[in-house]
Amino acid sequence: MATNEQVHVKKQKQHQTMDEKLNTLRAGVLGSNDGILTVVGVLFSVAAATSNQFTIFIAGLSDLLACAFSMASGEYASVSTQKDTEKSAVAQEAKLLETNFDDQVAAVQKFYEERGVTPETSLAIAQDLMQKDALATVVNVKDDIQLGHYMNPWDAAFSSLFAAGLGGTFPLIAMTLFSVTWQWPATIIAVILSVALTGFLSAKLGHGLVKTAIIRNVIVGIITMFIHYYVGQLF
Repeated sequence: MATNEQVHVKKQKQHQTMDEKLNTLRAGVLGSNDGILTVVGVLFSVAAATSNQFTIFIAGLSDLLACAFSMASGEYASVSTQKDTEKSAVAQEAKLLETNFDDQVAAVQKFYEERGVTPETSLAIAQDLMQKDALATVVNVKDDIQLGHYMNPWDAAFSSLFAAGLGGTFPLIAMTLFSVTWQWPATIIAVILSVALTGFLSAKLGHGLVKTAIIRNVIVGIITMFIHYYVGQLF
């Protein structure tokens, strides 16, 4: 097992799989969306309660930093758990290869049979693959894991950190740099455009409905601004 792992880890350093890249992008998109909504929520609440621009800026900046690091730590914990689960599955399959190799070959054969390959050809494929790299074959067939290519919690954490910070920057700039006359419409426009973009990206990454994702994000953004504005009005 150690030898196989070392070989695949070396390959991993040379390139990332599509799943690994998509996981990093996913963390970035979610981080950006959260950064936009949490920061504008605080900005609207504070701006509705006071006209002091410095107070509004400090509140928004504080929330931006808190959101970015919170999202990063959450992604790190989540992806670390996923990585540990994957490595545990690999270790379990390695033990089964040592104790019950024939059953592992049968599992690979069944995998191809279920996809329409004849039993004879499936057995030939299974035996060939198991001879070349038994552990990589088994974990890919049974657990949908590419040996040595585990989700990287640091990539997800940094992606979320920077994306959340960047996303929150748009409403913060709009609210604090525009004049009092224009800060509200400028912030609303900045939020709507930003969440529409994250909706578009999330739909593309998840192969979902682009129009639905954009509309959903825009509605959530508008509701977020509406609620926090009236919360600020209470004070």
